Amino acid sequence: MTEPSVISLIPPIVVLTLAVVLRRPILALVLGALVGLALLDFTTILSNFAEASLKVMADETIGWLILVCGSFGALIALLVRTGGALAFGRSALKLAKGAKSSLLMTYLLGVVIFIDDYLNALTVGETMRRVTDKFKISREMLAYVVDSTAAPICVLVPLSTWAVFFGGLLVDNGVAAEGQGISVYIDAIPYMLYAWVAVFMVPLVIIGVIPLFGPMKKAELAAKAGKPALEQVDLSEVQTPDEYAAKAIEQEFENADSSGKLYNFLVPIVLLVGFTVYFDIDVWKGLLATLAVTIPFYMAQRLMPLADMLEQMIDGFKCMLPAIGTVIAAFIFKDVCDKLLLPQYVMDTLSPYMTAQLLPAMVFLSMAILAFATGSSWGIFAVTIPIVMPLAVAVDANIPLVIGALLSASSFGSQACFYSDSTVLAAQGSDCNLVSHAVTQLPYALLAAAIAFIGFLLLA
Repeated sequence: MTEPSVISLIPPIVVLTLAVVLRRPILALVLGALVGLALLDFTTILSNFAEASLKVMADETIGWLILVCGSFGALIALLVRTGGALAFGRSALKLAKGAKSSLLMTYLLGVVIFIDDYLNALTVGETMRRVTDKFKISREMLAYVVDSTAAPICVLVPLSTWAVFFGGLLVDNGVAAEGQGISVYIDAIPYMLYAWVAVFMVPLVIIGVIPLFGPMKKAELAAKAGKPALEQVDLSEVQTPDEYAAKAIEQEFENADSSGKLYNFLVPIVLLVGFTVYFDIDVWKGLLATLAVTIPFYMAQRLMPLADMLEQMIDGFKCMLPAIGTVIAAFIFKDVCDKLLLPQYVMDTLSPYMTAQLLPAMVFLSMAILAFATGSSWGIFAVTIPIVMPLAVAVDANIPLVIGALLSASSFGSQACFYSDSTVLAAQGSDCNLVSHAVTQLPYALLAAAIAFIGFLLLA
């Protein structure tokens, strides 16, 4: 294809439609890529797909993302299995003296456990629900606090799986120079408005500045009246790849050492932060150094045999396969879209009508709807960044602000979608019915989204 054409829109439409209908972003991305290759040359679909997939797998950025995301999963599995994560939560319980203080402690615990939203959601909910039950706090309120400090917190911290994933995408799409993905990500953190609003809303809700309303008010009144907690979500019925990963991590929590020591959580986390900073915010080197110290540290305590420890790490790596698969499929799809000249067509078509002032707000609104509909925060971002960023450059928009809008939409989708991994894990960790959690949380998520939308209009 030599000239940008409207047919280049067909693959993205196919992907977004299938993602909404099937709720399987990897399958949607692969089918979208095949449709795009058919538009280019129907007779060479197989060979072109093989060529595109091998090209992606040979990309250094892809290799880096696979290693880093997988190693994060391995470290998380060790933290969970040794009981260190649970011990950290238990040690914080001593400060909870009443309903508000127990919820504030839940909030602070969620802020501290920033490394991964899976680890965050399960650790915080699991360790705090018995305390909140004691003070007759509804499981729905607990799940809301947990969910609001899972993805939103991980988005705001550059030493998390979210930063690794999105930083790599920024490099691959030419938004950041090689090795500068995390730096560009950090520049956009002040503009991740939804995440900031969602995080700061929680204590305001807890202390009553933002009043209880809607389904959440009913849930809290029922809890005060002594209504039994709703039964927990059944993870055996979940369907999406992310939710299967969530189920695997939840099972690891069930096998965790209940007598785990606090320092077995704190030492690896401090090492990870310290090594990453020492190696100039190189997360991969930081992870390697952390694992190199953590494994002997655990072995010296005889927490488990080396073979069992390595098996746990492999299982943790497996939990990251849905995210890794999404990355690979998204990059293949991006390669096909590039061949169809999709970015050029979108840029040529919308540039005359889209102003720098409107772009961030429109990006947030449209991507938030898509992320909510598909439950795929990472997948949607991977699909749309090749379209949005060239347009942002074309209209001379504030690039960090646009990146912030995209990340805001992703964190909104992760928190608000009824079947996203974060929502499922927050409900599971809090032992709350999934639908009940989603329904009671949604009004607060929408309020935060509305405030963020206005913020993007004012900052542009």
